Amino acid sequence: MSETTRHIVIVGAGHAGGTAAATLRQAGFAGAITLIGSELHPPHERPPLSKELLAGVIPVEKTYLRPAAFYGDNRIDFRPGETVTAIDRTAQRIALASGGAVPYDNLLLTTGARARRLSLPGADHPRVLYLRDIEDSLALREQLNAGVRVAVIGAGFIGLEAAAAARKRGCAVTVLEVQPEPLQRVCPPEIGRFMAALHRRHGVDLRTEINVTAIVESGGALALRTADGETIAADLVLAGIGAQPNVELAQAAGLVVENGVVTDEFGRTSDPRIFAAGDVTRHFNPLLERKIRLEAWQNAQNQAIAVAKIMAGGDQPYAEVPWFWSDQYDVNLQIAGAPEHWGPLIWRSGPNDKAFTLFTARDGIPIAAITMNNGRDMRPARALIARRRPVDPMRLADVAVNLQDLVKEIGRG
Repeated sequence: MSETTRHIVIVGAGHAGGTAAATLRQAGFAGAITLIGSELHPPHERPPLSKELLAGVIPVEKTYLRPAAFYGDNRIDFRPGETVTAIDRTAQRIALASGGAVPYDNLLLTTGARARRLSLPGADHPRVLYLRDIEDSLALREQLNAGVRVAVIGAGFIGLEAAAAARKRGCAVTVLEVQPEPLQRVCPPEIGRFMAALHRRHGVDLRTEINVTAIVESGGALALRTADGETIAADLVLAGIGAQPNVELAQAAGLVVENGVVTDEFGRTSDPRIFAAGDVTRHFNPLLERKIRLEAWQNAQNQAIAVAKIMAGGDQPYAEVPWFWSDQYDVNLQIAGAPEHWGPLIWRSGPNDKAFTLFTARDGIPIAAITMNNGRDMRPARALIARRRPVDPMRLADVAVNLQDLVKEIGRG
């Protein structure tokens, strides 16, 4: 088949889908590209939705990856507001909710993830909101006015970033977390305690080990009832309890799914003609030597680039140290690695400092790192993790030892 006649269809027009479409053209793919997404907006970044866009400091257009005209200018058939209902792997075509079908030679699934919904009485109240797409962010922003009482269920990244934005807009904020510390799924307890103290200093009523059992309307306000019998009043509720991958389309088509569409390091699914990238994937990471699913800007961007290059004829696997970041108030938190468990911590400066870096290691090999207001350490930290070689913990903890020098040393060893 000639490359000029090959048709690649991308299902999902978020960050990963838009990045993949652009990368295909940059990599020299000359065939047809169809990009289909259920959202009405062009492909955009999601981090600003809980940060700058929610805080009202940027317009919607600033979240777009590229101007809307880019897709037509680059012969990308972009179809916003369209939903794919089925994949016919035998006929190699997809069915559209609006009717008709689109044939493909190769299919790329970038269907992303959606906000996990509360499963408790009252969760369907119209003032119980979620934050996943642009419309969610705009709807929430419209209600974040001075004096409004906001209850945030969940102290993960989305919940804490939204809490920070709400406080900046003058809202009274209560954060309710079922775990003993915030960010417990991705950080050691010491970091959770640091972030809890940060929010409390900014006036957030942050409560842990709280289980909300129901939401009811009372006197025009909402009342959140907890398992210990307490009632918390709010004008609106934001649920930030995680996300779940949009795997239904892949699952119905018979692709292998395990908390995400399973792919190898090249983005190939169990069907060699179908690839996947971004939040929806549970992909094999050669550096970690295991399958992982990530919900992060880096993965949506860089996995999409790597997989698109492979679809255009390349042969380099996607192999990067996972990286996340969060901005809250005047604090920048960055995390490298995705450890299944945080072991003993190696501190460069201490947890009470305003800026610090820490590592955790296995058999002397750094497997994860966190920087707090110390972003200059993140690049060498990721390099140390990627090298997968032992590092003297005493030197790793010594702030007088430049991390970049350690990278060079183990590279020569």
